[in-house]
Amino acid sequence: MFAASERKMRTPQVLAFLLLSAIASVASENASTSRGCGLDLLPQYVSLCDLDAIWGIVVEAVAGAGALITLLLTLILLVRLPFIKDKEKKSPVGLHFLFLLGTLGLFGLTFAFIIQEDETICSVRRFLWGVLFALCFSCLLSQAWRVRRLVRHGTGPPGWQLVGLALCLMLVQVIIAVEWLVLTVLRDARPACAYEPMDFVLALTYDMVLLVAALGLALFTLCGKFKRWKLNGAFLLITAFLSLLIWVAWTTMYLFGNAKLQREDAWDDPTLAITLAASGWVFVIFHAIPEIHCTLLPALQENTPNYFDTSQPRMRETAFEEDVQLPRTYMENKAFSMDEHNAALRSAGFPNGSLGKKPSGSLGKRPSAPFRSNVYQPTEMAVVLNGGTIPTAPPSHTGRHLW
Repeated sequence: MFAASERKMRTPQVLAFLLLSAIASVASENASTSRGCGLDLLPQYVSLCDLDAIWGIVVEAVAGAGALITLLLTLILLVRLPFIKDKEKKSPVGLHFLFLLGTLGLFGLTFAFIIQEDETICSVRRFLWGVLFALCFSCLLSQAWRVRRLVRHGTGPPGWQLVGLALCLMLVQVIIAVEWLVLTVLRDARPACAYEPMDFVLALTYDMVLLVAALGLALFTLCGKFKRWKLNGAFLLITAFLSLLIWVAWTTMYLFGNAKLQREDAWDDPTLAITLAASGWVFVIFHAIPEIHCTLLPALQENTPNYFDTSQPRMRETAFEEDVQLPRTYMENKAFSMDEHNAALRSAGFPNGSLGKKPSGSLGKRPSAPFRSNVYQPTEMAVVLNGGTIPTAPPSHTGRHLW
């Protein structure tokens, strides 16, 4: 009996030990994972949910919202495309789609700088950074060329020329990025992540040239006689100027600021990620939304007459009888004058008041001048000038009046 009671006393102790061991193992697992992330999340994606390094969550939310807005703008432009009738507004639609595609790529590339780097991620970063910015800046340069033509001549280049110019300009940066990867990764057999910040910035020199060219051409969009398109040029100038400020800020911080603060390893990726998100939002707010809004506006009715414009005479489009209703008094007086005219012809020798039935061998008598002067027939213009009322007939030589 004593042995049985001793076994019963040891059973709760064993259960308590097992429970404490389980709690300790869970606590150790939670201690090894970041706060805010699940237990089954790969370490590569910890920065997407780590509450201790909250910059990743903030940049992720900003980039995600920008990508959603960009997709919404693309869908709106695609749905309203059949309803765009103005030729000058429909020609740059293909360029707008290219620009939205490049902006969406910038927001997507932001996530590549939030997650932990590896060989594949580093290759994607080095290639797509310059190519996506080259696409956006090429679209800005093509748009500046179009608006410049519109402001000066009133007509812009065809849509295929705008798209072709943007793609050709972007192709140069594609060649530069491919050569850089081939020379450093394949030929020298160096890791894709082993590159200096200065090398990364020098590989983007062509992007800076495109940005400066777009800014310079945008300045000329404010000069021209067609003021209708100057607002597009103003937004284009703001977009290029803010983009230039962002590039000056991030290159300074990436090359010198982080090294001076001794935060190179910790702040390099956040600097690049914030640059991508900020540039994408500048493109959306100051270029994509105004351009799409201008494209979807209904075309102006150029043939509509302006009744307040007195510089040009207005021509009548309808007949006088359809526009002015003559008073009944005038119609009765006109009938009376016709009867008098027929009576005069009968007295002159024409039966039934017809000129075609003149009796043979007789010239008849012509109505005297006093009779013709007694018949007053107001014209339509006299009625209109008198405000729609019949003017008073001039007195006859005999002192009689017809009305």
